[in-house]
Amino acid sequence: MRLAFAAFGVNTPVLSAVISFFMAGLALGSWWGGCLTSRSFRRFNPILFYSLCELLIGLGALVVPFFFSLGTRLLLSAGETDSGSYLFLSAAVIFLSLLPWCFCMGATFPLMMAFIKKNGGSKDSFSFLYTANVLGAMAGTAITAYILIECLGLRGTSEVASCLNLLIAYIALRISYRFPSGNTVIINKKAASSQPENRNENQTPALYLAILFTTGFVFMAMEVVWTRGYTYLLKTEVYSYASLLFTYLLSTFFGSWLYRHFRNKKTISLSAVLGLLFLCSLLPIVINNPLIHLSALYMLFTIIPVCAVLGYLTPLLIDEVSSGNAEIAGRAYAFNIVGCILGPLAASYFFLPFLGTRFSLIALSLLLAVFFINKNIRSMRFSTKAFLGVTGTVLLAIALFWTVDFEDYCSRYFSSSRLRRDYCATVVSLGSGMNKSLLVNGIGMTGLVMPTKMMAHLPLVLLSHKPLSALDICFGMGTTYRSLLSWNIDTTAVELVPSVLKSFDYFWSDADRVQSSPQAHLVVDDGRRFLKRTRETFDVITVDPPPPLEAAASSLLYSTEFYDLVKQHLKKGGLLQEWLSTGGYGTCNAAARSIQVSFPYVKVFVGPERFGVYLVASLEPIRIPNLQELREKMPISAIQDFSEWMPNQRTAFEYFGNLLSNERPIETFIDPFSSAIITDDRPFNEYYFLRKWKWVLFHSPW
Repeated sequence: MRLAFAAFGVNTPVLSAVISFFMAGLALGSWWGGCLTSRSFRRFNPILFYSLCELLIGLGALVVPFFFSLGTRLLLSAGETDSGSYLFLSAAVIFLSLLPWCFCMGATFPLMMAFIKKNGGSKDSFSFLYTANVLGAMAGTAITAYILIECLGLRGTSEVASCLNLLIAYIALRISYRFPSGNTVIINKKAASSQPENRNENQTPALYLAILFTTGFVFMAMEVVWTRGYTYLLKTEVYSYASLLFTYLLSTFFGSWLYRHFRNKKTISLSAVLGLLFLCSLLPIVINNPLIHLSALYMLFTIIPVCAVLGYLTPLLIDEVSSGNAEIAGRAYAFNIVGCILGPLAASYFFLPFLGTRFSLIALSLLLAVFFINKNIRSMRFSTKAFLGVTGTVLLAIALFWTVDFEDYCSRYFSSSRLRRDYCATVVSLGSGMNKSLLVNGIGMTGLVMPTKMMAHLPLVLLSHKPLSALDICFGMGTTYRSLLSWNIDTTAVELVPSVLKSFDYFWSDADRVQSSPQAHLVVDDGRRFLKRTRETFDVITVDPPPPLEAAASSLLYSTEFYDLVKQHLKKGGLLQEWLSTGGYGTCNAAARSIQVSFPYVKVFVGPERFGVYLVASLEPIRIPNLQELREKMPISAIQDFSEWMPNQRTAFEYFGNLLSNERPIETFIDPFSSAIITDDRPFNEYYFLRKWKWVLFHSPW
């Protein structure tokens, strides 16, 4: 996921594509593995095929980064990131990069089931393997996000994963020697279908397959909706998605364990499980209300019940349908995964853009209610039926008519707010006067503050020659873009979220006039990708990465590889300006050191606001002008723009003078005992869990 964000952009379509195509490989592999086990081979041992699959998966860990990198280069001519051609082609690259290895992953379930069954296994071997697999996935998620990437980097973590898969392949190969193929006989498809244990006449497999498909669709779609809709609680750090996924897997494991523990007692009927699933799916909608002011931890707690019920339901259905038959289990699991493929795509391109968070979750919950009602009518006891029916109706009414989500909250309590949704994010513009705010997925991006003007005027003033062109990466409210244009130069602004650009007129009454200038150019694209595909060079490149300093994928705008790319697009004597906000646990040190090792000349200025610094870097020496030179350099339109929020021009230039006098050596921000820098492989600022706890242990009062 992290590599895909770096290659194709940090947005919902990439998230959806990775999840969907990961699942597509699992579905195809599961189906193929099931078909393979049905063939009649006198000397065929499924664990040998299992070993081969694990070997290929291990190789995939090393090959996928190369495929992503190759795809990135091939897509540079595909247009902007909001174009249909780019969205389609980037999805195709992700699909082709992930398919072979995920195909092998999907095949492992039916292959291992076949091996277990032919060596004395039971009819519920799927749930046995499913529970163990979910437990492993949970551990892998936590260890990777919280430990491995911080310690080893992305490449090192992939190598560890590859080695573990190779170890699994070796262990499976050794097991095959203990159970040679001559001792195992794989029955053919006809024989499998003739065994009464593979079918129960009181069940309707077609209905079970429909339930498996729908639950896969609903819950993968919900995961995407939760990720985007509850960002205002979870925040934008990498640990947010990791924690959500970990909670999902932990709850699923708990539900699977409960099924394994009580599977012979049949204390809960299938109809009751379906009803409970519908009820629990409404809890995140009802409880996660901005009016209640819950924390991220409580948000994660709200998804535990529904994920636990899902963990109980999935192995129950597949065990009932297959009775341990690997071919039937492979097909049934494939139905579930096909739903998992379509769910994220539907959430990204239909539910979220058109319905928003709350109504998307309600619509998905109602899909579950269809099966609850179907089973309820035929088999459920009246008392259970009454409880689930009444409770479900009450929760649904609360979700529809009382509870609100973040979008409703902004519309209700900020009358002048404007809401825009697109495939990438939900953007809210609110406030009035100088108190306007820009929220992307509920996270405040910027405000009408002087540093956003300074990001344009400071580097242009420090230029040793007359500027002709500028590039603004990360548009925000458009303040920096507007200030750059006040210098009467060609100005290009690059922004990843289309709705952010469309909100320009909310913050500036002269937005139409500014945008009508022939020197103004707006581009919807990832900043790094734009630099890779353009041949233009600029006098000034100004960057204001999204807050906070630890935001997911923000390292792509702080890494040494990014600065190498910037240097290729700076004219002789050109300047890079980067705003660096405060951050703990050594992140500021790593960010400052990264730009220091990339540029021979770096100036650091501390703004009067004291909540961040301006880094100005160049390949040529940088000279600081005096106030008189500063006045002479700035055109009248630029002086008017800079003075816009000041009582008079004198106050404005005093502000500028104070900033220039607050120059600090970059060594002030660098720890001489730390060599940490930010690279694409080592996103130091994003992964800080171990450093944080080390700091707590060594600096806490106790």
